[in-house]
Amino acid sequence: MTADSALGIDFGTSGARAIVINQSGEIRAAASVPFDAATDWATTWRSTLFDLLEQIPAAVRQNLTAIAINGTSSTVLICNRQGNPLDQPLLYSDDRGVSVLDQVKAIVPAGHTVISATSSFAKLLWWVNQGFGAGEDRQPYFLHQADWLAFLLHGRLGISDDHNALKLGYDVGELRYPNWLQTLSLPFQLPEVVTPGEPIAPVLPSIASRFGLPAACIVCAGTTDSIAAFLASGAKTPGTAVTSLGSTLVLKLLSETRVDHAGYGIYSHKLGNLWLVGGASNTGGAVLKQFFSPAELRSLSQQIASDRASPLDYYPLLQPGERFPINDAKLPPRLEPRPDSSVEFLHGLLESIARIEAEGYRLLQSLGATPLTGVCTAGGGADNTAWMQIRSRVLSTTAARDIPVVRSAQTEAAYGTARLAQSRIRDKG
Repeated sequence: MTADSALGIDFGTSGARAIVINQSGEIRAAASVPFDAATDWATTWRSTLFDLLEQIPAAVRQNLTAIAINGTSSTVLICNRQGNPLDQPLLYSDDRGVSVLDQVKAIVPAGHTVISATSSFAKLLWWVNQGFGAGEDRQPYFLHQADWLAFLLHGRLGISDDHNALKLGYDVGELRYPNWLQTLSLPFQLPEVVTPGEPIAPVLPSIASRFGLPAACIVCAGTTDSIAAFLASGAKTPGTAVTSLGSTLVLKLLSETRVDHAGYGIYSHKLGNLWLVGGASNTGGAVLKQFFSPAELRSLSQQIASDRASPLDYYPLLQPGERFPINDAKLPPRLEPRPDSSVEFLHGLLESIARIEAEGYRLLQSLGATPLTGVCTAGGGADNTAWMQIRSRVLSTTAARDIPVVRSAQTEAAYGTARLAQSRIRDKG
């Protein structure tokens, strides 16, 4: 068995997955655990983490050098000094922070990324308003999902990474908490923030003994699930991008220049010496599923003349409202006229989503991002050959140069997290 393997663990929206890779990037083991309906998420996460470790063969575990974990962005929890949760975690999509948005806007600079009902900072203020942090639980820790799960392995409470901490308000340009956050009288201990992948500490002796891990196996700082998926693609050079074709359309472009624009929901993560600039549209696969079954999508797509532009001009949305690449909270779906031919209708939908994608990349570049040179594709839409061909044609036409569109060699976020852990250990070595 190859030594110096790295384990990446992905806690996504519907379940968790683990992947072990060797120094050459080959997958040596994989495991997965779906999430059932949970009422106690912290307990579910803990048991899932340990279930994943147990599923990995003992011969693989004994050669692990590094472990890293990714979690869903803005999924957070508060815990006491022993690391025990004081309340149920608030998930990425929990919007109860809407009740404190006026407070948020009064504290942070105009247009800041954290001005959102689902941001980590809004959730922090919501807990403050509930009275947490007083009495015997004074100064509890505020942590992200990935932070707490990593703590269960290395035992050092209160460490995060700058990918997860962005929506808490952490300044990824200055690599520190901004003055407006440092001067707040908060009843919580904010996490120490380090670079994603940074080695934190060896696994706890009890964890090493229970799972047969080397005592020197290092747990590294994690990242978010979407950035982990980008890392899995292998994209490394400025101008390369990853489009995730899932329920929605998510674009991430590697750039030499940082770009942030609150109006379009655009923000940048630090990635080494570069910036990962992202935007997300409400269009995507969820609209397609409204009209076609998976079998129909496969069959009809094979009949599309993908080298020919569709004359249909749609803006496929499930409901009114768009932020990127058009900022219009009332933008109505445009799905008419509908031709008699289902093939032509699907062609029009795919072509229209491709135009929205192209406009998204054009917007990022107009705001200063590095010009697009190529796109890797993740998500369910990566398996649709006709759609890939349509997108390459539309992107190339819009950019007035050839823009290759390929399927990401690896699409699992757990793979990207394993790469993150391995690269950091290699760098330290």
